[in-house]
Amino acid sequence: MVIAAGLIRLYDFLSSGNAYKVRLLMTQLGIPFERVDIDILKGESRTDAFLAMNPNGRIPVLELNAEERLAESNAILVYLAEGTPFFPKARWQRAKVLEWLFFEQYSHEPNIATPRFWLTHFPITEDRRAALEQKYRLGYEALDVMERHLARRAFFVADEYTIADIALFAYTHVAHEGGFDLAPFGAVRAWVERVRSQRGHIPITAG
Repeated sequence: MVIAAGLIRLYDFLSSGNAYKVRLLMTQLGIPFERVDIDILKGESRTDAFLAMNPNGRIPVLELNAEERLAESNAILVYLAEGTPFFPKARWQRAKVLEWLFFEQYSHEPNIATPRFWLTHFPITEDRRAALEQKYRLGYEALDVMERHLARRAFFVADEYTIADIALFAYTHVAHEGGFDLAPFGAVRAWVERVRSQRGHIPITAG
């Protein structure tokens, strides 16, 4: 994929795994971009100016130019990865990548990411503690799905590093910050280290 330098702006919140996915992929693809920090804790994603870019009021948003903006982290990954090794050419493998992207947003991210956000930014009330138990149950179920899949392969699709790995890595590698114990998930932990070893990898805190 070829994008002219200077066109891309990423509206980002540094600790967000969803924004990190995009930042990581663009870094690994060597795509220059300007990072614009949006402090979601101060309501900066709910201003009129931001809602004009993304009416859903969430980061990340990828701005290609004044007319073209894209929200939803996994949609951005697909857009950026098109025509690169991060998104396979074969129809079946592409579908499998999408399968894992949908899994990440439906079964993984809501349950792995939410406890981390709550525990790092808010006091835990009794109501939220009860909600956490449900998140932990579903989050561990998602991790178990990943563990069983990775027990037989190095990466999620075609034994190649793709955007499926980037999407699932973003919140898995910081799951402990939300109270998850990855010790029982040996295949997942080994995969986390393989992802970290990829060329151009950056930590979630890298702006």
